[in-house]
Amino acid sequence: MADKNKRLRKLNITEWLMRWETMLFFILVLIIIINSRISPYFLNYVNIMNTTFNFTEKAIIALPMIFVIICGDIDISVASIIALCSVFMGLASTFGVQTGGLVLIGCLTGIAAGFFNGIIITRLNVPAIAVTIGSMSLFRGIAYVILGDKAFTKYPSSFAFFGQGYLGNSGIPFQLVLFAVLAIFFAIILHRTTLGRKIYAIGNNPIASRFSGIPVANVRLLNFTLTGFCSGIASILLTSRIGSTRPNIAEGWELEVITTVVLGGVAITGGKGNILGVIISIFLLGFLRFGMGLVNVPGKVMSIVSGFLLIIAILLPEFIRNIRERVFLGKEKIRRGYKDETSGV
Repeated sequence: MADKNKRLRKLNITEWLMRWETMLFFILVLIIIINSRISPYFLNYVNIMNTTFNFTEKAIIALPMIFVIICGDIDISVASIIALCSVFMGLASTFGVQTGGLVLIGCLTGIAAGFFNGIIITRLNVPAIAVTIGSMSLFRGIAYVILGDKAFTKYPSSFAFFGQGYLGNSGIPFQLVLFAVLAIFFAIILHRTTLGRKIYAIGNNPIASRFSGIPVANVRLLNFTLTGFCSGIASILLTSRIGSTRPNIAEGWELEVITTVVLGGVAITGGKGNILGVIISIFLLGFLRFGMGLVNVPGKVMSIVSGFLLIIAILLPEFIRNIRERVFLGKEKIRRGYKDETSGV
């Protein structure tokens, strides 16, 4: 009996080690160790804090994208929403609108764009990928029509705090603190509320969810609206950080955001995923790019690495699932043997 208990504990440890979040954490630690050996500047406190500016805006968009993908949808218009919000903020700034008004315009524009996507998807029953491909071109096109080859560069000096400011004298960027607050908020919603359970249910079986009384269309609409809202926040931070607006701002970010979410363990087919895995994925990709940047790795190579990680993130979970099923079957055999032994069979 003691031998079987020992084998059962070993299986529990194996199952824990095979968790996607555990593997991501070990990869993150490995990246930190390798980068610290390659460059003496990697573990510098100031450098670590400052490098978070390069991925915090994408991380904020990734949080509601978790909800969207778990529900079985996708939104590839987020980068274009950033451009649209930034253009409207820049336009308002030229008319003398101050920081508070610019923040409000950025958030409302994002909400309106996300709501626009959600209404078409849920009320007209059009696939999310088709709608967001169209709105991606629409929103980016509006930015190009308004700006052309010009740029908005006149923003109030106080507006710079959102993208460049720190929390007191701690050296911790305001963006990072905002991301932490939003991550806690989204984690509570997903893992501790009825809405979170509805999101998982829709992702696993939208038809059964509808017949069980879950307002599927309204939940999906809320998801896209939240994604638009967080894209608006990201636009405020990014515009504030670079101090200007151009129509090609944040171009290509949609792939990076989706890569981050899928690498974090959110199933691209829906119904599975959690906040913790995505948070680890955010820092894994961020520190990986930071380390490659310190040794002057070209941006094209970084893009290749990101694409490779996306493919791995899609294929590897299925492989791990098969292994975990085998571990579970082994555990069940041990438990049955233990029951037979104690019952005298």
